[in-house]
Amino acid sequence: MKKRTISKMFLMCAAATVLATGCAGGNKGTNAAGTESAQSTENATGAESAQSAESVSDKAAEAEKSGAVASGDETVEAKEVVEEGMEPVLADALKEGTYEVKVDSSSSMFTVTKCELTVKDGKMQAVMTMSGSGYGKLYLGKAEEAADEEESKTIPAETAADGSCTFTVPVEALDKGIDCSAFSKKKEKWYDREIVFRADSLPSEAYAEGTIVTAESLGLKDGTYTVEVKMDGGSGKVSVTSPTHLTVKDGVVMAEVIWSSPNYDYMKVDDVKYDRIGQVGEGDHSAFEIPVAEFDRKLAVLADTVAMSQPHEISYTLTFDSSSLKAEN
Repeated sequence: MKKRTISKMFLMCAAATVLATGCAGGNKGTNAAGTESAQSTENATGAESAQSAESVSDKAAEAEKSGAVASGDETVEAKEVVEEGMEPVLADALKEGTYEVKVDSSSSMFTVTKCELTVKDGKMQAVMTMSGSGYGKLYLGKAEEAADEEESKTIPAETAADGSCTFTVPVEALDKGIDCSAFSKKKEKWYDREIVFRADSLPSEAYAEGTIVTAESLGLKDGTYTVEVKMDGGSGKVSVTSPTHLTVKDGVVMAEVIWSSPNYDYMKVDDVKYDRIGQVGEGDHSAFEIPVAEFDRKLAVLADTVAMSQPHEISYTLTFDSSSLKAEN
């Protein structure tokens, strides 16, 4: 009886010891899990805090950037400057030298009044004279890019001897749209612009031999021909007769240009004035004879109309297609 009591007491003590050890182990595990959970929470909170700070920084940078770029009602409506049929003209198509070239701009607030193009060592560079001095620098690219760019990558304004504002820019190609952002000194913002250096405003002698199509290169003999002519520019309300007549004499080509309107009194080619054939107001058209130095390239012309309250010169281009030439009997 005494032995049974001792054994029972021993078993109870052993069970108590196991339970105590188990509880102790359980508390230890719980404490470890709690510590890990706290550390995990702390790490997560730190990461979220860092991400939040980074997000705030990005938003601040974006706000600063957007504030430096004009948009919406701060800009005027842009116009297309790249015309249908334009093909890029690279430096190797031109002779080395300096030429006056016309520059079209997508914005009436960014007007180039004069431009000198220099071709040298297979590269082109232009000095653009602006209509005003409101822009302090340019960047060849989009306004958003300009806002992020280093100051050393921008093109600063220069003051010419006559006090006008100029910018000296590299020219990748003529007859190609070039993104050109302008920084307003007054608004302290970048404005998106697009410009085109017009190949048709260069004189024929600016082109390298073999790059233009002439009466000589075509082997045209003296005589009369017909040729298809395409007109671009103006309001689109008038047209020219096509095909039209050509006369070749001693290597000089003269084209008869017949407008669908009777209201033109003269034309200009390379600043030379050509009067109308016949009296203004006669018939339902206006006819002129003008020289054609080359084919297959846009020829810049001016035609003066008297249909408005005041006479007004309108810019057009005429392209004479050499593949359509036919000799008249």
